[in-house]
Amino acid sequence: MAPHILIVDDDPHIRDVLVYALARADMTSDVAATGREALARFDLRPPDLMVLDVGMPEMDGLDVCREVRRQSDVPILFLSARSEEVDRIVGLELGGDDYVTKPFSPREVVARITAILKRVRGRNAGEAGTADEPLVVGPLALDRACHQASFAGTAVALTGLEIAILEILARRPGRVLSRSDLVASAYGAQTHVSDRTIDSHIRNIRAKFAAVGCEQIILTVHGLGFRLAELPGP
Repeated sequence: MAPHILIVDDDPHIRDVLVYALARADMTSDVAATGREALARFDLRPPDLMVLDVGMPEMDGLDVCREVRRQSDVPILFLSARSEEVDRIVGLELGGDDYVTKPFSPREVVARITAILKRVRGRNAGEAGTADEPLVVGPLALDRACHQASFAGTAVALTGLEIAILEILARRPGRVLSRSDLVASAYGAQTHVSDRTIDSHIRNIRAKFAAVGCEQIILTVHGLGFRLAELPGP
């Protein structure tokens, strides 16, 4: 089936441009002009991915993301006219998968959507034989197929991208991976993602595990990248 995308933006021109671009890429789409309309359409037909404008009146995209993350880990691509780094970081830490600043190229948005969907849907097929098996490293358990994570039996609510990043590190315990390694494995080799984006996701993962009693889950190796922390045995 063709991927179904929910486009949420209060600018009708942007909605029309993205609907057209997605149709040319063999994707179906639905649109919403407000945050509340987006949540209603989400409940009516959950999409494969949501394109979500940050700067909407009444209920902005960040508030919509908070509500969606209460019930779903559907991928979210933020759109925003605000280019400040803090806005990008907040969006990613709330559970966004990627961030595009306006004005943008519709082709770039479609390319980023395609990369996210490929990661979410295609990584399992690319690692046949391990896709259905949960990964367990000491008290850490990751179930990619079910998008679930836990530490010492306590569930940890990670986004799909956060699970992907943590799994990459967990499958290579002791090995230091650079930011570019993480980008290529989690997003796809042709996707351009800033170092700050990866740092935001790492910080978010650390905070979520700290909340369940894991003080160190990912270590920074200065000048090189990141590695999984040494975890106690079962």
